[in-house]
Amino acid sequence: MTGWQALASPRFLVSSWPWRAYLYLFTSVPVGLVTICVLIGLAATSAVLSPIVIGILLLPVFPLTGVVIGRAERWRAGLMLLDGIKSPHAVTPVSLTLREKLKFRRREQASMRELGYGFLLGLLVWPFSAAVAGISATALGITLVSPILADTEEVGMGPWTLDTVGEGLLFAVTFGPVFYVVSSYLVGVLAAAEASLAKAMLGPRQEELQRNVAELRRSRLDLVDAFETERARIERHLHDGVQQRLVGLTMTLGLAELDLPEGEGRRLVVKAHSEAEAALADLREAVRGIHPRVLIDLGLEAAIREVADRSPLPTSVSVTLDSRLPPPIEAAAYFVASEALSNVAKHAQARTCQVWGRREGDMLVLSVTDDGVGGATVGAGSGLTGLVTRLDALGGTLVVDSPPGGPTRLRMECPCRLGD
Repeated sequence: MTGWQALASPRFLVSSWPWRAYLYLFTSVPVGLVTICVLIGLAATSAVLSPIVIGILLLPVFPLTGVVIGRAERWRAGLMLLDGIKSPHAVTPVSLTLREKLKFRRREQASMRELGYGFLLGLLVWPFSAAVAGISATALGITLVSPILADTEEVGMGPWTLDTVGEGLLFAVTFGPVFYVVSSYLVGVLAAAEASLAKAMLGPRQEELQRNVAELRRSRLDLVDAFETERARIERHLHDGVQQRLVGLTMTLGLAELDLPEGEGRRLVVKAHSEAEAALADLREAVRGIHPRVLIDLGLEAAIREVADRSPLPTSVSVTLDSRLPPPIEAAAYFVASEALSNVAKHAQARTCQVWGRREGDMLVLSVTDDGVGGATVGAGSGLTGLVTRLDALGGTLVVDSPPGGPTRLRMECPCRLGD
């Protein structure tokens, strides 16, 4: 909610907004004074020391001063803009040193806008705010205490002279509400206008918003990429390390089984051999789920067909792609199909299932449909919640249509290429 919206509300006078407006205008006085003193002091110091070069070296400090002013004013604007003002600054890479970060921040256009707002605040805004808010508060205060003032001496209130408590009380009751209404709306309009000015100068431009969105998308893609890299590392460790050790163990137990005579010892070795083979099968299944090798080697179509072949219910697959997709997109589509088929087998009570996938323009569309009992939702223990976040980072969506009684249709849409 903003100050303008509050002014349009019929509850403005009985809400906290008039006092917010007074507080916003009065706090602009010390902030404006400190701002203009600092800026004039820096300018004077730079001018005095310019013959010995030090003054020229102080010039880069001005944009950084604007950054501090902007941060303080965006915080103060929260009194009149409940959603606040978003920062227009780009996120500095963590790899930069402090000096590089200051240089990066100094060269931003937003820093110069904040510096310009600082001069505007120090020269024009705070004196006007102080005059209007001060006169309004003084007039209202004197009106409210007029009975007390009239009890001690004659008080001139425009064309009226108050010399008794009764006259003062009558004046306060008659004109106090009028002054409160007029001053509240006057101060509210001025505070809302000042907050709008701050938002216009200190808020992000359209290109800065687009840049911030792109940076957020890039950071989320970096997280997805780091996650996939870690999955691949775990898969290699299990496949090339633990799995090979288990293979060697099963071979050793098999040879021992052949060499041992019948008896209790041989029976224990046979049992250990079967347990090791079961553990090896479980490990292979886990490795396949962590980072499927068939997805890397043969692509999305073959990987989905392999998942469908392992499904306990009849599953038809119709996935046709004319080329390979970027690995993060293929991985997201694979895990969506795998999780969906797993949920169908566990919860849907379905008889059949169909997987369909195609390119539609620049989008990859993948759907999984079953004839089960329905009632499925994302986030209700389905395991799809994390996939929704992954797809969102890639610019995709995941929609589940599952009315009670079925059928259930899960539809994934994702761009076929990664954003810039």
